[in-house]
Amino acid sequence: MARDPARTRWLIISLTRIVTAMAAVLGVILLAEGPDTGSKILGGAIVLAALWAMAVVPRALARQWRSPSE
Repeated sequence: MARDPARTRWLIISLTRIVTAMAAVLGVILLAEGPDTGSKILGGAIVLAALWAMAVVPRALARQWRSPSE
């Protein structure tokens, strides 16, 4: 049985959401528990980048893979 490309695309979008959520959690941990200012700044940057990626990347992938209109 051949793999359905829609299932593969859904899986990629879902994994993107999971990975970016995990990155945001890592950033929050660094922000809260960082021993110095540099670590806290890095944690904040990771949180912002992860939130941006969480909002933009899945939508961009869905738009790229959208079926053509008739």
